Amino acid sequence: MVNKPPSDYSEASIRVLKGLEPVKQRPGMYTRTDNPLHIIQEVLDNAADEALAGHGKKIKVTLHRDGSVSVEDDGRGIPFGLHPEENAPVIELVFTRLHAGGKFDKGQGGAYSFSGGLHGVGVSVTNALSSRLEVSSYRESRVARLVFEAGEVTQPLLLTERAPGDRKQGTTVRAWPAAKYFDSLVLPIAELTHLLRSKAVLMPGVSVTLANETTQTSQTWIFKGGLRDYVQQSLSAEPLIPLFEGEASVGSGHDTFAPGEGAAWCVAFTEDGPLVRESYVNLIPTSAGGTHDSGLREGLFQAVKGFIELHALLPKGVKLLPEDVFARASYVLSAKVLDPQFQGQIKERLNSRDALRLVASFVRPALELWLNQHVEHGKKLAELVIKAAQTRQKAGQKVEKRKGCGVAVLPGKLTDCESRDLAHNEVFLVEGDSAGGSAKMGRNKECQAVLPLRGKVLNTWEVERERLFANNEIHDIAVAIGVDPHGPNDQPDLGGLRYGKVCILSDADVDGSHIQVLLLTLFFRHFPKLIEAGHLYVARPPLFRVDVPARGKKPARKEYALDEGELHTILDKASKDGVPREKCQISRFKGLGEMNAVQLWDTTLNPDTRRLLPVSLGGLDFSATADLLSKLMGKGEAAARRELMELHGDSVELDL
Repeated sequence: MVNKPPSDYSEASIRVLKGLEPVKQRPGMYTRTDNPLHIIQEVLDNAADEALAGHGKKIKVTLHRDGSVSVEDDGRGIPFGLHPEENAPVIELVFTRLHAGGKFDKGQGGAYSFSGGLHGVGVSVTNALSSRLEVSSYRESRVARLVFEAGEVTQPLLLTERAPGDRKQGTTVRAWPAAKYFDSLVLPIAELTHLLRSKAVLMPGVSVTLANETTQTSQTWIFKGGLRDYVQQSLSAEPLIPLFEGEASVGSGHDTFAPGEGAAWCVAFTEDGPLVRESYVNLIPTSAGGTHDSGLREGLFQAVKGFIELHALLPKGVKLLPEDVFARASYVLSAKVLDPQFQGQIKERLNSRDALRLVASFVRPALELWLNQHVEHGKKLAELVIKAAQTRQKAGQKVEKRKGCGVAVLPGKLTDCESRDLAHNEVFLVEGDSAGGSAKMGRNKECQAVLPLRGKVLNTWEVERERLFANNEIHDIAVAIGVDPHGPNDQPDLGGLRYGKVCILSDADVDGSHIQVLLLTLFFRHFPKLIEAGHLYVARPPLFRVDVPARGKKPARKEYALDEGELHTILDKASKDGVPREKCQISRFKGLGEMNAVQLWDTTLNPDTRRLLPVSLGGLDFSATADLLSKLMGKGEAAARRELMELHGDSVELDL
C-alpha cells in the first residue's frame, strides 16, 4: 500500500472564501447568468421596498449608452454613518457583505415591515458581478458617494454638503455588469418593461420610468386603478362574469399571522383565449408561483364548490377538483408576507407554508359573499366549472377503458383513491402500518392512495423476475400500481398503470433511507420503464419540528426541517428575529407514525406545501447506473462497496 504524502491534503488545502468571492466563483448559485436582468432587479427591488414602506413615490431606470444601468429612487437614502458593530460605513457594508441589510430587522422600529429581499444577497451580488458600480445616497442634507470596481472599493466614501434648499432625497445606483459572468450583456427589454409596469400596478400612485439613452425614448407608468386596470388591459377575451377583486390584511392580536400580512387579488374567468397569471410577494415577481398561488386556488375552489353544493347544481357522478375551478382563471395576486421564504436566490417561487392559509383565509369568504350576492353570475361560473370537470372525467374514462377487463384483485391493505384520472392519481408506498394509518387519515381521498409496507422490502437486485411474487410486499406493489415487472429492453404495457405518481414515503432517519434504497433498487431493476416515463417519486418528510415562540410582531409558529442543515437555518432565522435558540423547542420525529394526520398532510402529502423529488438517472446512462447499483446492492460486491466508502466516506453525514 502506497502512503500518500500529507501535502496532498492538509490544513493548507482548505480555502476560505471571503467577502464576495463565493459569488464570483459560482454566480449561477446567486443569480441568473443568461443576462444581467436579475442583478439589476435586485437594485430595483430595494427602490420598490422604499416605496412599499411609504417613503418614495418615484423610481427611474435608465439604460445608458455605455451599457451601464442606473436605478434612482426618492426614498430615505442608504445610511452612510459607521455601523455600531462593524465600524465601517453602512453603505459600504450593504454592497460588500452577503448578509447585510435593513430587511432582517422585523421587530418594532425595524426599517422595513415588509420586503422581498430576505436572503441577504441582493445588491452585494450586483456589485460582485459588475466591473464598476457607483452609488450615491442623498440624505440628511449631504451626499454620500462610493465607487466599486469588481466588488472592491476603489473610491472610498466621500461626503459633501448640499446647497441650501436642495431637498433631494433617495439613492442612485449605477452598475456596469461584467461580461465574463453572463452569456450576453443585452437586457431583455420586453421582460424589463413588464417588470417595471407590474411594479407600478402593485404600487398605485407610484410612478415608474424607463429611459433609454440609445433610442432616446422614455416611458412612465402610473396606475391609480391598480390590479383591476392591469387585468382588464391584459385579457384578450371578454370575462364571463365581472372581475372578482379584493384586498385584506391581518389586524392586531391574530393568533397565527402578523399584523399587516395579507393579499390583494383580481381574478377573471374567461371561456377561451390565453390566460394571464401573475403573482408577487412584497412586490417580488414569483414566476414559478408558490404557496400564495396555492392559497388563491384553494380559496377559489372551496368558495365555488360551496356555492355549487348550496344551490344543488352538481350533476350526479361529477366530482369537482381544484383544477376545474382554476382551469379558466386569469389572475394577478399580490401577497404581503412578513418573513417570506423563497426557493432559490432569484426568488421565483414562494415556499412559506403559512402563505397558503393566509391567502385562502381572505379569498374564500370574500368570494363566498360575492357569489351569494350575485347568484346569476355564480351560476354562470358554476356551469363553466362543471363543464371542465366533465371534460376531465371523460378523458379519465378513456384511459380506464383501455386497461381491459382482466384486472387482478387489488391487495386488501391498499386504501385506494376515488378518482380514476391517471394524471392526478398518486399512490404512497408507506413504511409501516402506523405511518400508513396517519397517511390514510391525512390524505386527499379523491386522488391519493396509500399502500402500507410491513418491514423492509427484499433486496431484489439479484432476484429473478419469476420469483419476485413469492414476496408478498412486492406482489402487492406490482398489483396495486397495475404494471408487471419487466427489464430495461422490454416493452411493458403501461396501459394498466393506475397512478400517475408512485411515491416512496419512508422515515427521514437512517432506517427510512435504507427502505428507500431497497424500493429504488426494486423499481430500477424490475420496473425501469416507470422511472423512464417519470412516474416514480420520493417524498421528503421532515426530521425535526421547531416551535418558535412569539416575538414582537411575529406570532408563534411551527417550522419543519428536513435535516440538521435546515434545522440550523431555522434557528439562525429565529435568532435574527430576537428569539434565543434555547427558547425554541425542537422535536425530532422518530418516524412517520409519530406525525398526526394534519402534520403529515401539511409537510408531506399536500401538493402545495410538500417536497416531492422525481426519480431519474441523474445524468448517467442506464448501464452506468446499473454498475453503481451493482456495487451497492450486489451480494458479492463487498470489496467494491469498501472502495466506494473509502473514496466518499468523508462526504457522508452520520446519523447516530
